Amino acid sequence: MAIQASDIPAEVASAKQRFSIIGNSPALIRAIARAIRVAPIDLSVLVTGESGAGKEFFPKIIHQFGARKHKKYIAVNCGAIPEGTIDSELFGHEKGSFTGAISARKGYFEEADGGTIFLDEVAELPLTTQARLLRVLETGEFLKVGSSTVQKTNIRIVAATNVDLIKAVEKGKFREDLYYRLSTIRIDVPNLHDRGDDIKLLTRKFAADFAEKYMTKPISFSEDAYRAMLVYRWPGNVRQLKNFVEQFALFEAGEEISRKLVLEALPLDRSATSSLVKSDKPVNYEAEREMLWQLMLGMKAEIAELKASIAGQDTAKKRTSTSLIKYPVEDLLSPAFGNDSSMPFTSEPLQECEKESMTLEESEKETIIAALERNASDKKMAAEELGISLRTLYRKIKELGIDS
Repeated sequence: MAIQASDIPAEVASAKQRFSIIGNSPALIRAIARAIRVAPIDLSVLVTGESGAGKEFFPKIIHQFGARKHKKYIAVNCGAIPEGTIDSELFGHEKGSFTGAISARKGYFEEADGGTIFLDEVAELPLTTQARLLRVLETGEFLKVGSSTVQKTNIRIVAATNVDLIKAVEKGKFREDLYYRLSTIRIDVPNLHDRGDDIKLLTRKFAADFAEKYMTKPISFSEDAYRAMLVYRWPGNVRQLKNFVEQFALFEAGEEISRKLVLEALPLDRSATSSLVKSDKPVNYEAEREMLWQLMLGMKAEIAELKASIAGQDTAKKRTSTSLIKYPVEDLLSPAFGNDSSMPFTSEPLQECEKESMTLEESEKETIIAALERNASDKKMAAEELGISLRTLYRKIKELGIDS
């Protein structure tokens, strides 16, 4: 149930207006009020919530309503910076400290001295960088890459993540001491599905903004269409809703969008039907290739046994009746296994394996391209859909030669 505008505290209403935050759900109002309350107190804040829920607004609220509002505010996407350069980006480096360091450079912690740094996707930080960050939080000290001179900085850190950091700590992917340092104050941003009628307000806002920006006829949604949208999960949250509405605003300009059109346009529930559902276990393509290789050898042996039986070759039949594990690959390629031109399999099984490998790589490439297309080339959303980290997606795009 939404809160009436008259019941929203003045400071919360001011923050909503300043940062163009749409919605009156109790969970959203509580999160904004919590950010305003902690803003004047120099404590580290951890903002949690699903991707696309709007976590990026809360560090801005904390900065603007705090004593550091006249100093620098720097937002850093930790997942978008390569692991090899992230220390240099955050802490700076000295000239000649690594290949390509042709001059000294200030890092974000030096640039933002006196202000606020927002570390988005903080769970993506390498463990070595986490140790450096912990030192900044505890003592305000850091070292540039390639330097032995300790420098001081006076900054406030606000971090955000869509990852369960407790589980990340249990798996050894995130430092426990850093977690407790970052989460002195925690703000939970509600996902769109739990914000109820805020979906209607956001839908109307996005439709009106699109019509005004591109001078098209505005669209509207029927009540049945709204009801269908209210029960949908919206895994991409506000970002997904905005893309969804803008597609209708472009192709159905001036029309009323029906429930039927909404249901046809909503993507399938990934949690139940998609092969791209998130998983704690990454896809093991090497295991798949090994399985295909063993399958190919088994089929070859079966064909050889059939040929030997027809030809009356008892010796060959006896050899193939035992387990394949006892024979090296070289034996499977011998004449006793029918390795001649009359066989439906080629005499070059290694070439067949290479072809299978290529097919799997092409399949992987097509899957990534399809995910990027479904998410309008938004790599962060595509990585979530594929169940991989953004850094892994960037690496796969480079390895597979995908034109992003």
